[in-house]
Amino acid sequence: MRNNISSLQRQNQTFQVQQSLEKVQDAISQARSHPTEQTRTDAQHSIETAEHSLQQAMQTENQEALELVREQLEQQKQLLQDLPN
Repeated sequence: MRNNISSLQRQNQTFQVQQSLEKVQDAISQARSHPTEQTRTDAQHSIETAEHSLQQAMQTENQEALELVREQLEQQKQLLQDLPN
């Protein structure tokens, strides 16, 4: 039973990381279509939340899958940096 609980916790962490990445992608999309200070701030906050979630999951999760998420997160961060001021 303990293994089942542990497995569910790991699946939940992976799901949370994936959801965080989706929120980042949405926030970046919003910032790209409506580049205001608020949308940039929102996107940056989403990135920080996703990075925190990823760091927590990296301690216990499938490293390959999370590395892919980390790479996608880095791509989103680059998109935010590439927005004109």
